Amino acid sequence: MFPSTSATAPRFLRFPFTATAATPRRGMAASAGAPSEPPPPPSPKAVRVVVKGRVQGVFFRDWTVETARSLGLAGWVRNRRDGTVEALLSGEPDKVDEMVSRRIPVGPPASAVTAVVPSPADPVDPAEGFHRKPTA
Repeated sequence: MFPSTSATAPRFLRFPFTATAATPRRGMAASAGAPSEPPPPPSPKAVRVVVKGRVQGVFFRDWTVETARSLGLAGWVRNRRDGTVEALLSGEPDKVDEMVSRRIPVGPPASAVTAVVPSPADPVDPAEGFHRKPTA
């Protein structure tokens, strides 16, 4: 004899089983297709900046190296003979924008940035990393 089909019987013991219970619903079948591919990474962006103010002798270059590396940027930073600091920042557009608009204008605690002058540049290979260059 078959198990009870009453409402009190556990669901897995209820009979008769129907074929529709095992077939997927139409709405779910359309969304249950192949997993969507992640969007392609954005093309790299590069900006050359000249930073003015009290930016030499205040740990600005080392701070820039540490901050750029923490954001995953490639490029370089150097002092210039006119008292400014110059940097090339290359990487994901949102990270470059964050560095140029939010991080560099504040700088390390001992600095006093008065201006950040950006200009477009060609992206560099991410494998180069971020480093200090000699004074130019």
